[in-house]
Amino acid sequence: MTRSLSLLVVATALVAAACSAASPEESEAEPAAEFPITIEAANGQVTIDQRPTKIVSLSPTATENLFAIGAGDQVIAVDDQSNYPAQAPSTDLSGIEPNIEAIAAMDADLVVLQFDVGGTTVAALAEVGIPSLVQPAAVDLDDAFAQIEQLGAATDNLADAVAVVAAMRTGIDRIVDDTDAGGASYYHELGPDLYSATSATFAGELYAMLGLVNIADGADPDGFGYPQLSPEHIVAENPDLVFLADTKCCGESAVTVAARPGWGAMTAIQTGSIVELDDDIASRWGPRVVDFVEAIASAIGAMVDA
Repeated sequence: MTRSLSLLVVATALVAAACSAASPEESEAEPAAEFPITIEAANGQVTIDQRPTKIVSLSPTATENLFAIGAGDQVIAVDDQSNYPAQAPSTDLSGIEPNIEAIAAMDADLVVLQFDVGGTTVAALAEVGIPSLVQPAAVDLDDAFAQIEQLGAATDNLADAVAVVAAMRTGIDRIVDDTDAGGASYYHELGPDLYSATSATFAGELYAMLGLVNIADGADPDGFGYPQLSPEHIVAENPDLVFLADTKCCGESAVTVAARPGWGAMTAIQTGSIVELDDDIASRWGPRVVDFVEAIASAIGAMVDA
């Protein structure tokens, strides 16, 4: 759950716009990126010699981003946790302990990964001549947007990436403008062991944008961002809304939460304000963030109308 610094995208040497003497067809065509291109990524400067056509994605969020920006046909394999979109070429590759030999055998020309434990994966890929981009969990929305545009630059789909980001911004802004939580409180559950996420996290930022107050904020003295709450703390804080991001992984639901000792008297239980989220959407930072924000806003609206 470690969060890293925001990424800065440096896309070099884009072809200049067509000159005034060009034909209408030429002037309307999107300029292609000129390779080699250098990207400033979390793992330092990465040079990509040619437009990649055999990309391996070892990050579920990167997989979603690649397909969203039109690079899906450049992706030849994804990790075992990348389950969206449906057409993603699934494999048994691990994103945490990648099989370098298997990736090399695919003749991959770019690997995108979330984790580089000890710096070993990037180094091993470099040894076999495969460039890689490390895209850790986004720290905020701007970081998420930067990662999408970084992939756009790296794959020669920058215009589409910029359009995806613009659509996300517009969608989120619309939802925020139309939503008023009135300072209602909430609890976001990562697992039945009661780990949560504070307002300092990516997910917490989204809730805060909609005017919700996080009951985990006062239980994180070290600023970790993901404190484990006690049942007593949650019951005492009596949140107006409970959001479950552990429905798919752990089978939690409004029914199981209501059955927990002492929880039945909580406001969220009494009013039916238990929101069963899609774990994947709630834990990734790609284009479906808009769906996550919409789910939060819908729950706020239902609570206000109740």
